[in-house]
Amino acid sequence: MKKKERIESVSEEPGTELKRIKKSPVKILPLGGLDRIGMNCTLFEYEDEIIVVDAGIAFPQEDMPGVDVIVPDFSYLEENREKVRALILTHGHEDHIGAVPYLLSKVMCDVYGTRLTLGIVEGKLDEFDLDTDGHLYEVSAGETVVFRHFEVEFIHVNHSMPDSAALCIRTPHGTVIMTGDFKIDHTPIGTTPIDLPRFAELGREGVRLLMADSTNVERPGYTPSDGTLTHSFDRIFAETSKRIIFSTFASNVHRIQQILDASDKWGRKVAVTGRSMQNVITAAYQLGYLDIPDGVMIDITDAKHFRPKELTILTTGTQGEPMSALHRMAFGSHSQISLGPEDLVILSASCIPGNERFVNRIINELYRKNVSVITDKTDDVHVSGHACREELKLMHSIICAENFVPVHGEYRHLAQHAQLAKDLGMTSSHILLPEIGRFILLDAAGIHQGSQVEMYPVMIDSGIGNGLQTAVLTERRKLAETGIIAAFCCLDVEREIIVRPELITKGFVFEKDNAELIRYLTDRAEDAVVECLEDGETDERVFEKRMKDALSSAAYEKTKRKPIIVTKMSFLSD
Repeated sequence: MKKKERIESVSEEPGTELKRIKKSPVKILPLGGLDRIGMNCTLFEYEDEIIVVDAGIAFPQEDMPGVDVIVPDFSYLEENREKVRALILTHGHEDHIGAVPYLLSKVMCDVYGTRLTLGIVEGKLDEFDLDTDGHLYEVSAGETVVFRHFEVEFIHVNHSMPDSAALCIRTPHGTVIMTGDFKIDHTPIGTTPIDLPRFAELGREGVRLLMADSTNVERPGYTPSDGTLTHSFDRIFAETSKRIIFSTFASNVHRIQQILDASDKWGRKVAVTGRSMQNVITAAYQLGYLDIPDGVMIDITDAKHFRPKELTILTTGTQGEPMSALHRMAFGSHSQISLGPEDLVILSASCIPGNERFVNRIINELYRKNVSVITDKTDDVHVSGHACREELKLMHSIICAENFVPVHGEYRHLAQHAQLAKDLGMTSSHILLPEIGRFILLDAAGIHQGSQVEMYPVMIDSGIGNGLQTAVLTERRKLAETGIIAAFCCLDVEREIIVRPELITKGFVFEKDNAELIRYLTDRAEDAVVECLEDGETDERVFEKRMKDALSSAAYEKTKRKPIIVTKMSFLSD
């Protein structure tokens, strides 16, 4: 990471270079961050220049078997790679930086972010073996990055990790403010309060468009300060003699600091498990964002040498991710940690919408092992990093933007945030509900819907190392729903059937209990082979297709199901 000479403090007359004849509209294209929590990514385009804000991942849904993460569709950026000048990062959470390696592997560009954010990104890029030397540039709050058509100022905000920033993007059609993820915390841990005076100053200068976080718009009041959890953790540590397994988001550095401090106070050692947790702690400590008490950290392999009351395990897995360390502990596949009655698991996070079933599955499994469990529903072990309704109202009132586009949330969050803006006096004609892949046009007249770009989120299966095609996922879903029938048949050199077609089924029916059905299907497959022989067919592909058609028809006739059919025909040679 390094500073770059074109990063400057805000000039006395910001936007001087942008005072030009305004012909083309500024085009804003959301690639993610809508219709679901996560996968935040938005591009800003003016004529021959594109800047991208954030590149995050989303967690897979239940109907995505084998999918580890979902990333935005970067096809538009690939097609316009010569225009892409920079990737601007607001903070280091996975839903904002998790897809950075996938983007840079397709379109290499300069990356700008605050110190901790880039520290975490560097670790990710190393895992992907991407050569980004000379492309990472550190920016501090209050500094501005100047491009040809855009100027991007970083503004300090509070969130559930340090070094989070909102962005003031000056464009040829006026100022756009993207809040990023934020809350208004007057007593934050390890940092200063949100820079509300700067937002107010920008509001007085005039803001054409506000794009604001909608995650907590359904929650009334104000989001509590992270500092309120210190007393809660202190009480829990004081009251238990069990081993504490503390699960939180890896990038929640403030929360990790609180856990380290509580463990040190109550004489516990801390062992870390989970690759992402280890990477973030290493980066945060090396960059000075974590104060690790002397002697408190131990290697996970040494955990077995300590009594339960002497140990805290710090881990990932609050969202029930199948590959997470907590999931492996709960289901008995973790190589170092086995859970039982002497353990207390604390889930210090709220459940992201759509992940409820995954989380509940882990909690149920923990209870089966007689593990004690504390969640945010049963005790004060988590506060959100996102602004609630009163904080959102305050931000709107300070900025007084001409136009508003809600972002970061499911559709209901966006719709309710739009209504909040109306309640504050903004007219409907100045509010736009965005769609992934549809341009938002900002010009002298205001904001308008633009054309639609065809794009589909990319599903990543880390086992095969790339994105899954929609057809592959469709087949996986069908396999899960209807199963598969595989049929094999072989003819000798005289084109006589050596062995009648052999069927293997998986996920369709239990063969031992459905012998009559299997015989019926086998007969239909054999009939298809005989018909081919009678017709004088010699192409094995014709045999395979007719067997497949016959089996598909017969299976539906008997079961009203359409399993995947795979057929193979072999001819013995002389």
